[in-house]
Amino acid sequence: MRFRWHGQVRFLQCLSVIGLSLSVCTGVNGQSTTAATASSKPPSTGAPVALGGSSEKYGDSIISPDDVLEVYVMDVAELSRQYRVSPSGNIDLPLLPNPLPAAGLTPSQLSEAIGKQLRDRGLVTNPHIVITIVSSRVKAVSITGAVKMPQIYPVFGRTTLLDVLSQSQGLSDDASNVAVITRGDVGAQATNSTERVQMVDIKKLMETGDPKYNIEIFPGDKVTVPHAGIVYVVGAVNKPGGFVIRAPDKGMTVLQALAMAEDTKFSAIKNKSMIIRPDPKAPDGHQQVPVNINLILAGKQRDQLLLANDILFIPDSTAKKAWRRGAEAAVQAATMMAIYARP
Repeated sequence: MRFRWHGQVRFLQCLSVIGLSLSVCTGVNGQSTTAATASSKPPSTGAPVALGGSSEKYGDSIISPDDVLEVYVMDVAELSRQYRVSPSGNIDLPLLPNPLPAAGLTPSQLSEAIGKQLRDRGLVTNPHIVITIVSSRVKAVSITGAVKMPQIYPVFGRTTLLDVLSQSQGLSDDASNVAVITRGDVGAQATNSTERVQMVDIKKLMETGDPKYNIEIFPGDKVTVPHAGIVYVVGAVNKPGGFVIRAPDKGMTVLQALAMAEDTKFSAIKNKSMIIRPDPKAPDGHQQVPVNINLILAGKQRDQLLLANDILFIPDSTAKKAWRRGAEAAVQAATMMAIYARP
């Protein structure tokens, strides 16, 4: 079926849309700043080191394979709908015999290419085309880990770490104090592999609001907030429970865990305490590490570091049966906490 509209018939309509001719809706027409080159040394969680940025402007909105495009051709309903760019970078339009290359073009350039095809085949005399990128795999940021809504979010303008965390509805209760940003292809064009990963101290960002921690996030980046480890304290303590290790790189010591558990009870047998640590090589799947809290308090023994999923068990002199069962009772108690306390 062939379509032909002459300029005189559509004169008034063409005047009303002449400003939209070959225009596109490409999101925020801002520019991304090119970040300074980072050190090749692994970054710390202090003031963030700038990652290599991209010279590409967000407003350019280059079409990529697998993008979904909204194509509107005025008065041609057969062409006006959504199209997905094929993995090879082409789109198929029903009135055109051959696929059109789309990947690597801007929406305005693709509009011109489609318009030329329509004119050359006599389908439309004066085509008016608007193309919008609806979704794009490479123009998105992945947010994973200890956030309330991990997802892939489309990004067409300037975005910061706080923006990304806000889009994910904030941190979950067991989030660590660190965000790990892995630079994607767009943001890493001028960097090497050692400069593509950066760690940012979220706690300092939230507490101080210092812009140096609120780094810019580029399309294609992946933001991960690691789950903090949990240490369980059970037995003769005033507040047994699971306590989050907010800073995984620093961990939590026995005395810090006791402080979180609001100290031991009067009936606690401190010199018979133990750390029950998961160990798949052990016969029952757990390793028992003796701890003498009295010696630690007296400064005669080093304050031991607890690892994620460790159970600090302080026996109670009034519960001899539970004391004899030791690790079994502590593991059961910690398991119940893990089931009912964690989200």
